[in-house]
Amino acid sequence: MLVPISWLKDYVDIDVTVDELEKRLFDCGFEVEEKYEVGKDISKVVVGLVEECEPIPETHLHVCKVNVGTGENLQICCGADNVCTGKKFPVALEGATVYATAKDHVTIEGVMTIKKGKLRGYESFGMLCSGTELGVSEDMYPGAGYNGLLELPADAETGADVKTILGLDDYIFDISITANRPDCQSIFGIAREVAAILEKPLKEPNLSYTENGRAKEGFKVTVEAQDLCPRYIGHYVSDVKIGESPAWMKRRLALVGLKAISNIVDITNYILKELGQPMHAFDEDFLEGNAINVRRAKDGEKIVTLDEKEFTLNPSNLVICDGVKPVALAGIMGGLNSEIRDTTAGVVFEAAKFARDNIRKSSRALGQGSDSSARFTKGVDEYTTVMAMKRALHLVEELGCGKVSSTHVEVSSGNSIEPKEMKASLNKVNGVLGVDVPKADVERILKNLNFNPVINGDEITIQIPAYREDMEDYPDIAEEVIRMYGYDNVTCTFLETAKVTAGGLNTHQKAELKLKRALCTTGASEGMHYSFFSPTDLDLLRLPEDASERKTIRILNPINEDLSAMRTTLAPQMIRAMARNQKRGRMSGRIYEIGNRFIPKELPLTDYPKELSTLCVGVFGNNETFFTLKGIAEVVAESLCISFKYAAPEPKIPYLHPYQSAEILDAATGERVGYLGKVIYEIQDELDAREAMFVMEIDLSLLEKYYGNVTKFEPIPKFADESRDLALVMNRSVTCGEVEDAIKEACKYVKKVTLFDVYEGKQIADDKKSMAFTILFVPQEEEFTAEAVDGYVKKILKNLKNKLEIELRQ
Repeated sequence: MLVPISWLKDYVDIDVTVDELEKRLFDCGFEVEEKYEVGKDISKVVVGLVEECEPIPETHLHVCKVNVGTGENLQICCGADNVCTGKKFPVALEGATVYATAKDHVTIEGVMTIKKGKLRGYESFGMLCSGTELGVSEDMYPGAGYNGLLELPADAETGADVKTILGLDDYIFDISITANRPDCQSIFGIAREVAAILEKPLKEPNLSYTENGRAKEGFKVTVEAQDLCPRYIGHYVSDVKIGESPAWMKRRLALVGLKAISNIVDITNYILKELGQPMHAFDEDFLEGNAINVRRAKDGEKIVTLDEKEFTLNPSNLVICDGVKPVALAGIMGGLNSEIRDTTAGVVFEAAKFARDNIRKSSRALGQGSDSSARFTKGVDEYTTVMAMKRALHLVEELGCGKVSSTHVEVSSGNSIEPKEMKASLNKVNGVLGVDVPKADVERILKNLNFNPVINGDEITIQIPAYREDMEDYPDIAEEVIRMYGYDNVTCTFLETAKVTAGGLNTHQKAELKLKRALCTTGASEGMHYSFFSPTDLDLLRLPEDASERKTIRILNPINEDLSAMRTTLAPQMIRAMARNQKRGRMSGRIYEIGNRFIPKELPLTDYPKELSTLCVGVFGNNETFFTLKGIAEVVAESLCISFKYAAPEPKIPYLHPYQSAEILDAATGERVGYLGKVIYEIQDELDAREAMFVMEIDLSLLEKYYGNVTKFEPIPKFADESRDLALVMNRSVTCGEVEDAIKEACKYVKKVTLFDVYEGKQIADDKKSMAFTILFVPQEEEFTAEAVDGYVKKILKNLKNKLEIELRQ
């Protein structure tokens, strides 16, 4: 939240530096995320009086003699059409910094340093400045919007720094407000805290006004949905004169990022920033039926908001209606059919408290946000609602833009806006803090925070202002005391049951880190996706309607449809990530993600779902194959000191190529732990991915029992190993895993079987394929002879023939 220091000083006498104020706000729980001077880029710019001004022949330029208070006039060349003798303008001296503007003299392109120059043969020792060059808009200073020099007041002291005159020496704090303190979402809310911090009196905004306007006879306000609107105030103002707001109001709105529109509208925006209460003004000419009704919208009812967007509503939306139709989306935005116009002669001001959850849900469901909805979502108290209406009526009277009538209608559910009494034990308060704060300090702090404390022995009685809805019990009192007393006064102690440990990673964390490092050695980069996905992601995978992955947990109030369900598989997000990379010019890559899948025990939910740790790997590119991914799977197995087997998936996986996919099995138990394969072309084409994509998913929750396994070393063989290459012809349905198992089964000396080639085409029957393997034989008791190895090969070929009908390729 933006807080100009100059505005803050209206309510508190601040006698400390901005740096000290920043520190003290932080110490009591308000982080200043950014602090900056309004004119931080402007330096060495002073008030100059033009004493001579002569045109340069055949140009639009003038050569001027300018008094800058140094006793010696400066010669400055200027092309502005409003430069003339006897007027005062900002002068940037040599070495000054101002904003550089584009040719349109409006767009700022950066900061420039003023140097001595020469124009048309005339030397120039500085620059006369426009408002844009000083970063000042029309709202910040009258006349700054003119496309020429910024004219300064005649009584401005020559040679004085213009930053003081233009308010560029002001500072703005961008303060982070925690969710439990909605009462501080305003300038005055922060002023209350600053007053307590500095122990200064708080100056209340002027709430006085005189009712001298024409009454609105018969005007009624009804609230049908009091559960969503516990307080609604309407007040009629007659004889309205729409015009510009005064300079001081326009400047303050500009400092907090709002553009001035007209006096009536600006009053509502001013109240929003000053007191944190969203308000609205309805043009009485467009309120039919001389009434306002706050109700739930009817199903299918429509409204067009001020930004000219049409919305179709339902009963979960709250609307403000006149006697006939909706004229505003409650707490979000007014309707176009009741906006303030230049011809507006009477307005009904609205101030209300709406249920924060309803405004949040409606704003999100409709995709319509505003400053008002953001404020209501954080919470508005009824005390401020009443105060804001009085303040708005005072400003109407102060600005002279209307006459306040006696027509005031307030509907509430009976909630009191008077202080609420709370009693607590001082020992309990100190018990929460772990330190004994002196009674005098407790009393002083709570008094500064407007709690009017009374301490009688161990009992402390406070009066909680209605705007402090966060105060519920003695721990809240403890928090208020310690943040003002100082957290540095808290003594560090161990909890009674605390233990000192050596720290470090547990077995699960170590195994996961080891796995990630192993995957990185394959050239894969770690990716992270949301734990939510869209149900349409499952349609992308061509999953049948009864697939277990479709039993998803739906989010009650999702950000959008793309994040509306808890993911039951990581595959669709990985596939989309590979396609997205290709669209952005990265045509190859390897990505892995370790995340949770959320599997409900039953739907609708009656218990927490199972969260299953899962590894998903995606590879894509012209040089990537099914066997690339299988090699990565072997790296995973090696990291866990286990072995995998591979089998044809049964049933087929609908989003993977039927002949380039496999189930991954735990070799020790035969349990299915995952799958891998090539993404089918139809999905690749749907996502506009040009290169082949391969995806693997492994259920790490099934492998956690192997976390902590360590590598077992074997002695180096005494005798040399031998290897043989075999090219084998087999049916297309035979898998690599089946061949490897048959080879190892035939000979106990086989240490390793490595696939190095797969061939389908000429010289091979259409229903056949060729796979070439390197077989490594390691001797155990004695050295191999060539005849012995040839014998092992024959045994292997015989076993392959008998089991899988595999022949040696000729």
